[in-house]
Amino acid sequence: MTAVELISKVLLPLSLAIIMLGMGMTLIISDFTRIIKYPRAIFIGLTNQLIFLPIIGFSLAIAFNLNPVMAVGLMILASCPGGPTSNLITQVCKGNIALSVTLTAVASIVSILTIPFILSFSLEYFSSSTDVTIKLPIIDTILQIMGITVIPISIGMLIRKHKTNFAKRMEKPMRTSSIVIFILVFIAVLAANADKLIDGMKEVGLVTLILNIATMGLGYLTARLFKLNFKNTISITIESGMQNGSLALVITTSILNNLEMGIPIGVYVIWMFITAGILMWQLGKIPNLDSK
Repeated sequence: MTAVELISKVLLPLSLAIIMLGMGMTLIISDFTRIIKYPRAIFIGLTNQLIFLPIIGFSLAIAFNLNPVMAVGLMILASCPGGPTSNLITQVCKGNIALSVTLTAVASIVSILTIPFILSFSLEYFSSSTDVTIKLPIIDTILQIMGITVIPISIGMLIRKHKTNFAKRMEKPMRTSSIVIFILVFIAVLAANADKLIDGMKEVGLVTLILNIATMGLGYLTARLFKLNFKNTISITIESGMQNGSLALVITTSILNNLEMGIPIGVYVIWMFITAGILMWQLGKIPNLDSK
């Protein structure tokens, strides 16, 4: 097994499972029933993540006339909403953490069903006029995604329920380590494909930046349109624009076995950290957000 295969087929799925385990240890049942408390905010956030995000990604792929591999890579990213990173960013930005966690948790569960069908459509649409033929086994894909997302989350929730004090003590270390693990594996993936990433930045740099800004802008505008308070607006803005890059990379490298499709994801994650850094820098220093 080569170093690239070790990273993509072992370390990346394992790191995602650890990240999801950590997220599960922060969740309780009320995080899923919180929909009753924030019905409008949850509806707006999930609509942005599960419906508008793929539509925007698909529209950009066509508008920029991306080649089939890059287009499918972009759609893989657009089908993977949220992620634990968004919860940490929301906390620093002083958004509604409960809303952020709820959106991440619900979207992570629902996307198990939406991802295979969005990808099947994308693979068929973008490869229909080329020699690119990549088949997606829907059932196997659902099972693999469950294995690296739902099962670790469920185990984490069981730990939280039966070992509450331990889970609470580990909440901050697990959240920090999750970010560190993702960054390290992400850097390893980029390093293994450094030559392709440079060309990829030229090819998909602009389209991925537009996707990031457009989805965050959509989150902000829809939240304000429905008159949500500023803390909820921050959460929806971040959840709409911060995608689950680790899950997207696992799909490209471990399920589809196509490293090239991970290029748009790698480029997007770079932009995502830049825009998130700007948000954390600007919003983190604003006092009394509750009154806005």
